Amino acid sequence: MSNNASPDFKIGICGLGTVGGGTLNLLRDNADEIGMRLGRKITVSHVATRTPKPELTAGVGKTGNDPFAVAADPEVQLVVETMGGYEPAFDVIRQSLANGKHVVTANKALIAERGNELFEVALANNVCLAYESSVAGGIPIIKALREGLAANKINWLAGIINGTGNFILTEMTQKARQFDEVLKQAQELGYAEADPTFDVEGIDAAHKLTIMGSIAFGIPLQFDKTYTEGISHITPEDIDYADELGYRIKHLGIARLSEKGVEMRVHPTLLSKSRLLARVNGVGNAILVHGNAVGSTLYSGPGAGAGPTASSVVADIIDIARQAESGAQRPVYPGLGYLQTHEGLEVLPISEIETEYYLRIPAVDKVGVMAKISNVLTAQDISIDAVIQKEPTSESVPIVILTHDVVERKLNEAIAALEALDEVTGKITRIRVEPFHGVQN
Repeated sequence: MSNNASPDFKIGICGLGTVGGGTLNLLRDNADEIGMRLGRKITVSHVATRTPKPELTAGVGKTGNDPFAVAADPEVQLVVETMGGYEPAFDVIRQSLANGKHVVTANKALIAERGNELFEVALANNVCLAYESSVAGGIPIIKALREGLAANKINWLAGIINGTGNFILTEMTQKARQFDEVLKQAQELGYAEADPTFDVEGIDAAHKLTIMGSIAFGIPLQFDKTYTEGISHITPEDIDYADELGYRIKHLGIARLSEKGVEMRVHPTLLSKSRLLARVNGVGNAILVHGNAVGSTLYSGPGAGAGPTASSVVADIIDIARQAESGAQRPVYPGLGYLQTHEGLEVLPISEIETEYYLRIPAVDKVGVMAKISNVLTAQDISIDAVIQKEPTSESVPIVILTHDVVERKLNEAIAALEALDEVTGKITRIRVEPFHGVQN
């Protein structure tokens, strides 16, 4: 670097687990490349961790176990929060922002659930709160939505945004395995936590979708209004029927702008096998975004891991360091990318969304059953697109139906009426279908 390079940009790291440790290592390993891009060095001057790791922190100016000491350190210009959880992470971030320090975080749950408060503190103190690493690991989807697609009105986005769930569904699809069996393997491989609820019940994906939807549509973060459904009820039978109909089952996060409002929903979804998203397997993530000017663009890559997530953390650090170097008085990009939010744009309840559906109906094997089922659906103005009815293997036979578009509240009424029929022998399985009408990929 030139002798005229600016003074080092000093940062502190709170939490030295997978992401924090990966960030520290990446800053060291790529120090020369980063310095050449930035024109100054990034120096880690203070680290707080509950578990001392001298092999990692060698050369760091100050180390300790108190993250609030990092937030108060006058030398630190930017705080990296990689502790995770809600407390003390929220207070550490808030205190750092209040002290005039920029913050980079990988904490998706905190941003999705309490980000509105934190962005207000950042705005009041003219500092940045950046969170690229909170969604889809190493995929720069936040920058794509907030910067690269800023000229577009975003119509919708849909993505596979939880690698654990995608791994489980991939194994169930390719090897006809049961959910519980694959979940155990995912835990053994380190893809799933001992308590896998956030992954398999869709909460992790809902956090990420909440963040992306807010950026895409210029609305406040509203995690409590994001519909969330997991994959634990999906069976190999449903996967086989979907395959016969020309579909794969994927766990998608979908955000869509409609005439009624904004759809924000996470759930298992039937996708045509011809769609690129249907072919994303294993722990991979992928997000398809449709803008009114650019059309459809696809972003895919590793959604987790030390290296990919640290890549996004460090990218945010570099962006903020560049901004500080420029002497900008205010952050170039506000928290969610909009200086003004859309007033009156409501997030719709799941009962008001309209899409196609897959129904698996357990019924007795006798003449006239299909006619009764058709009558119930017709009464709710639900038309049938396709039907599979297998030979009975017991006293009941599964009847599988694909519907055309219908509002979900009408489908709810139809399902209640179907389950009340004497000929229907159990609960009906319902999986939403995403046709992506008019989209090439």
